Amino acid sequence: MDDNTTGTQSPPPFPIPSHLQWQGTDVAPTAPMSAESSGIDPEILADLVLKLAYRMPSFTSAKAAHELCLSSAITGELLGHLKKDKLVENLGAAGPLDYRYGITEAGRERARRLFEICGYVGPAPVSLDAYTQTLEYQLARLPEVGPEEVTEAISPLVLPEDAVQIAGLAGSSGRSLFMYGPPGNGKTTLGHLLHNATGGTLWIPYCIGIENTVIRIFDPRFHHHAPTPVLTEEGHHIDRRWVQVDRPFIVVGGELTMEALDLGYEPELGYYEAPLHLKANGGTFLLDDLGCQRMAPQDLLSRWIFPLENRVDCLTLKTGQKLQVPFRQHLVVSTNLDPDTMLSPAFMRRMGYRLYVGDPSPEAYREAMHRYAEKSGLEISEELVDALLRRYQTEGRPLRGCEPRDLIERVLDICRFTRQPRAISAANLDLAWKGYFGNGMRQAA
Repeated sequence: MDDNTTGTQSPPPFPIPSHLQWQGTDVAPTAPMSAESSGIDPEILADLVLKLAYRMPSFTSAKAAHELCLSSAITGELLGHLKKDKLVENLGAAGPLDYRYGITEAGRERARRLFEICGYVGPAPVSLDAYTQTLEYQLARLPEVGPEEVTEAISPLVLPEDAVQIAGLAGSSGRSLFMYGPPGNGKTTLGHLLHNATGGTLWIPYCIGIENTVIRIFDPRFHHHAPTPVLTEEGHHIDRRWVQVDRPFIVVGGELTMEALDLGYEPELGYYEAPLHLKANGGTFLLDDLGCQRMAPQDLLSRWIFPLENRVDCLTLKTGQKLQVPFRQHLVVSTNLDPDTMLSPAFMRRMGYRLYVGDPSPEAYREAMHRYAEKSGLEISEELVDALLRRYQTEGRPLRGCEPRDLIERVLDICRFTRQPRAISAANLDLAWKGYFGNGMRQAA
């Protein structure tokens, strides 16, 4: 396969991972029965409990279980080992089946050494294998995206039929989409709207662990909680190290740097932050305004040739260790550049679909004007639209898909400012034009 795809198959071509169980028509991760079955070295989990203890004068076992998203049984097991090693001490009962603990001086000394290795304290990690298996299984079961969902999602835009079909194919297949053309014609908006055509939710971990290394995956800026059950159909508790979220949508533009495409490490925090495209797994990653970044477009896109080809990415820890992680988002790229002259043929071959988003025809512009006016609770006469189109021609301006919306928004500004009824008049439209394009007269070339 020559590009990334999150297309659905039913049923999945591989068995359900052992840590997942059915929850209605969906699956959910089940809480492990012991530290040994958590997928993470029990010693690392015990170290996490000890670092939590270091930050508190005292704590209860229930508090530790809550903060680390572990079951009471596993938390009690870990505290028992720490108590046996004289790293924490039992301060007495705190309630039914709950005890209060405090860290010992030996525990403090060990915790300080642990913080030098990894400063992370929070929900316990899951293994990289568990994350990869869970993601792949869920992607194979996501709802299919058909013509009706795509047409409904992109209905705010007025596009040629072939553009609608290509956008629909990219959205339904999950294959990457490369959009190019002059600015102001809705490429960015189309990327947003295509994501709205997708459905379903995903279970993602708060973080993944590789030995003593923690990589944070969950980011509240992009991962929005979906309603989460407490028990599976079989009555098993949900593994709280995972959180159910809506499929993520992440957009980056000119601020993107090459460093942001690798693991971020902050020495004062002592753990890694996943790059944005890893956080976008299972959703949409929109690279907007390609060519406005501080690195050359060729350099940026060459970084993704291997991931697009293999659906995995290679990330590097500060120790030099390489990690292979899933590259399983719907990649959408938007640019004003000419791909045939500015971009690598090797990269373009790996893009699933290409879509040219050009200037609208006069008919499409007219339709967009009427559609946005209606959306704003206004009407615009055909005579005013005719006058607008003549003015474009007189001043030699190209039609742009965003301008019907922009001009009507400025008409509404004028109505609010002058305290007049909301209406599109010739005078208001003339002032909106001057405020948008400038009040100097431009002559056609």
